[in-house]
Amino acid sequence: MKQAAALALSVATAVTALATPASAAWRDVYEVANVEGDDLLKMRAGPGTGYVVLLGLPNGTPLIVHDCMQTGSTRWCDVSLEQARNVRGHVSWAYMRKR
Repeated sequence: MKQAAALALSVATAVTALATPASAAWRDVYEVANVEGDDLLKMRAGPGTGYVVLLGLPNGTPLIVHDCMQTGSTRWCDVSLEQARNVRGHVSWAYMRKR
């Protein structure tokens, strides 16, 4: 019984990880902007500075915005890379502009 439950959980996790939201295809494309100098915008694992940094994104990087939420004084957006849509994380809205 434990093996069947573990297998079902593994399959459900794999399907969830591979699935992309149906609405992702029509979301707006934005680009990273206003990052100073040689700095990079940090794409994080969640909506806040306490989450692990996944990537550093230079100005001009195109992002697809899936959703945004306010956390404290910062608006965080759930985004994916336009060129690699399975790469997904959270960035601060303050560093994006409409493409």
